[in-house]
Amino acid sequence: MPHKLTELRINTVTKPVGNPTEDLTADVCVVGAGISGLSAAVEARRLGRTVVLADALPLLGGQCVNSIIGLFCGVYGNAPQYRQLTHGIFDPMFADLGRTGDIHVNRGHTMTVAYDEVVLGRWIENLVQSLGIQVVLGASVLDVEADGGRIDATTFATRHGLVRVRATGFVDASGDASLTWEAGLPCRIPERTVWGSQQIRLENLREEFRPDPAELVARIEEKATEYGLVRRDGLAFFFPGRNTAVMNMTHVEAPLEAVRASSAQMEGRAQADRVVEFMRREFPKAFGEAKVRSYGFPGRRQTRWIAAVHQLSVEEVRSGHRFEDAVARTAWPIELHDRAEGYVWETFDADHVHYVPLRSLIPVGAHNLVAAGRCVDGDAAALSSVRVMGPCAAMGFAAAHAVDLAGEGGVQQIDPAELRERVKENVDG
Repeated sequence: MPHKLTELRINTVTKPVGNPTEDLTADVCVVGAGISGLSAAVEARRLGRTVVLADALPLLGGQCVNSIIGLFCGVYGNAPQYRQLTHGIFDPMFADLGRTGDIHVNRGHTMTVAYDEVVLGRWIENLVQSLGIQVVLGASVLDVEADGGRIDATTFATRHGLVRVRATGFVDASGDASLTWEAGLPCRIPERTVWGSQQIRLENLREEFRPDPAELVARIEEKATEYGLVRRDGLAFFFPGRNTAVMNMTHVEAPLEAVRASSAQMEGRAQADRVVEFMRREFPKAFGEAKVRSYGFPGRRQTRWIAAVHQLSVEEVRSGHRFEDAVARTAWPIELHDRAEGYVWETFDADHVHYVPLRSLIPVGAHNLVAAGRCVDGDAAALSSVRVMGPCAAMGFAAAHAVDLAGEGGVQQIDPAELRERVKENVDG
């Protein structure tokens, strides 16, 4: 007698006429699920708002998970105090991952935090699910309905069809300012390429034989041409006790055109393969048996960003200028990757802190839109210092509070004193 499971019926269908659209409504729509968008979505939800979180990738976590960045940077100040400059989402994250041994603190001129990106990815997914945040993945901004600087709705294209989200407030944490761009608001692009990276995680290493960072850079400078390495320096971020390392040794173009971006991704992986060959042959004790555990998604640093009410300047970064509407801070160096062979690395002294004002998060002409993360406004050098994950998370936190305070009004008219009180843990002390 046939088993019931073999009697599954099938239907023959054709695409319905028109473009059927899934319609969603929320208080806040966050575009981009990296550290800044995640921070914005979580904080908006904790403020009691309904939230839709959309991302072009099929996974949450943005670059911090899927590009295998390997380190949380800019969360802490410089030696010797190493003050924590950003709280919010990092406090429960570091506590939970610390209990399972999946983060490791590195103390040098500043303090960075290495992490297991696989564990972090699941932590993020569990957090988002527990808070009841509605998620739309594989979703690229297709159209924005806006009138006079106020966004009413945005439509996303997914492989499953169109999704239209109507919201009171919007946060552009897309990295490339895609929401701002599609809304027809002005954006900025650098006059020349700011290089991204193709990160990889290597396993089967012998960390007791790992080269000193200065020795590694010297060998790269000596042998780069021989191995076809584009970048003339690099870093290996070992995770103690696991014999794995994240390799940050490539420079890859980050174009905004689809075909060129796809080509750059292939070139990035080819560069990474040449890095592996270099490490195996030049440092055989540590890397002789190295295997690639995973290739990250293309890492992008500075591509396209908003033209904001205020453009943060490198002079304001160097002087540590404190803004009345400051919403984020960091002590991270100026780190401008504007040449293929290397990058600018300008560090600050022990007590230095610099700030990001809310005005640098608000696109010119916008009423209910706030940006967060690497697409906020700064000149190229200033942005290179505030686009790292510490201040990006603080910006997302502040963006949630800005749209919450604005309500049906405008984000440029909110009370600065009330906002300062809400974000004080990320700008004071």
